[in-house]
Amino acid sequence: MTTVNLEEQESLQPIADEEVGSQESDTRQFVTFIAGEEVFAVDMAPVQEIIRVPEVVRVPLAPPTLEGLANLRGKVLPIISLRRIFGFDEIEYNDATRAIVIDIGQPLGFVVDRVASVVGVEPGKIEGVESIRSTVNTELLSGLIKDVGGHAMIMVLDFAKLIAQEFAEIAAIDKKIGANADRDESTAADDEAASDELQLVSFEVADQEYAMAIEDVQEIVQIPEDIISVPHSESHVVGIMTLRNRLLPLVNLRRMFALPSRENDDHSRIVVVSLGSASVGVVMDSVNEVLRVAKADVDAVPGLLARDGDLADITDICRLDKGKRLVSIISAENLFRHSAVKEAMTTVETLQNDNHKISEALDEATSDDDEQVVVFRLDKEEFGVPIDSVQEIVRVPEELTHVPKAPPFVEGVINLRGSVLPVIDLRRRLGMPAIERSDGQRVMVFLISGMRTGFIVDSVAEVLKIHKSAIEPSPHLSSEQTKLLARMANLEKQKRMVQLIEPAHLIEGSDMAQLSQLGA
Repeated sequence: MTTVNLEEQESLQPIADEEVGSQESDTRQFVTFIAGEEVFAVDMAPVQEIIRVPEVVRVPLAPPTLEGLANLRGKVLPIISLRRIFGFDEIEYNDATRAIVIDIGQPLGFVVDRVASVVGVEPGKIEGVESIRSTVNTELLSGLIKDVGGHAMIMVLDFAKLIAQEFAEIAAIDKKIGANADRDESTAADDEAASDELQLVSFEVADQEYAMAIEDVQEIVQIPEDIISVPHSESHVVGIMTLRNRLLPLVNLRRMFALPSRENDDHSRIVVVSLGSASVGVVMDSVNEVLRVAKADVDAVPGLLARDGDLADITDICRLDKGKRLVSIISAENLFRHSAVKEAMTTVETLQNDNHKISEALDEATSDDDEQVVVFRLDKEEFGVPIDSVQEIVRVPEELTHVPKAPPFVEGVINLRGSVLPVIDLRRRLGMPAIERSDGQRVMVFLISGMRTGFIVDSVAEVLKIHKSAIEPSPHLSSEQTKLLARMANLEKQKRMVQLIEPAHLIEGSDMAQLSQLGA
């Protein structure tokens, strides 16, 4: 029997190779570690490495023993608390706390209080567990090692049994569920009605509300720290930023419309507008919501107000809330005729011509390799849904109308242009703690099995294009989580992980039937 002390966490493979070469072929290697007051060992074979406990993203609908998901060199790794599995009191992590990464079907990181050593043990030294009593369920043990590494007794954990017990639902999940999961096709039912509506992205500039057709909005992003200024340009031109290996000119709508200037803040956003192969980023004070507006409520700008030249961008005005709310619709086609946009585009073209490498990078970029998602937040975590699944995004009204005998998961209903819209708190749906209503919350409207349903989220952050190479199947943690949160965007360079929701699975079975009766 030999013992190897573990210092800082590194891959265990070099240690394992050294030990195996110095022992008889039947000697087994174990990693020993401490959890609570107990000493455990795990066979070396499934242990990939030992790491410091990384930062995690919390996952709703997952077993309570799951700490969250971490990014381990570009791969998503579930982090599980061994103390919670065994029912030990929880403690704060310290410098000794480690996660042992074990691969039995899929890699999992198990948090332990401290890793002790690597030991080599002859099979004859491993005893059965029938004669002991312990705070640990002996069904999860495969044997005992006595008087090794300074410990009177070390319990050998059978992680295959532990995973099967703690994550029993994983075994029943089809491994093929993931990136190739089919999306619900029920959205086609609303196509005929949609032909009589406009879908707009609304935003505010100087306390005035504007909107653009959603098909012209490529994405919405936060204002970056690094913006390249353009010397001798008009004041409308903010500068140039890099967006996924391409140069994007930026213009300021306040300056274009001769509105009072102001500093950008946390609410400011860049709306990326596209026309053909050309794109421009327009700086807005804030982005409000996605609107579905009946064409009957949209009027052309009165001839008295219509103007030629730089201020011809606004072509229509839509009347909401019985005319109390007027939203000016900006034409993307006219926007690209504005002198400020033309100048910004010309500047980018000049830079591209002067830099052959940038031009090559632009030529290689293909939109077919991206997925466009709407990113929203619940607590500190980011979630995303396909942009084509979002019917619209509206503010949460001051009061929701409560309907007698409504399903318990329904917060209430709102009147959305003459239709009853059931509203569900997405926090409650995902088993997260409730919070008080705030101005930042929004209702995201999805069409699920032919029925429009609203879900309250903490805030809507941005519209984001994600390269398909960054999207992978989420680890299988429970049957419900695997269906609803089947995929995850792992944006390693940005140190972000966005959990992708399948809206078709937000409501299912009997809940859907109850909801249909409410809508009727």
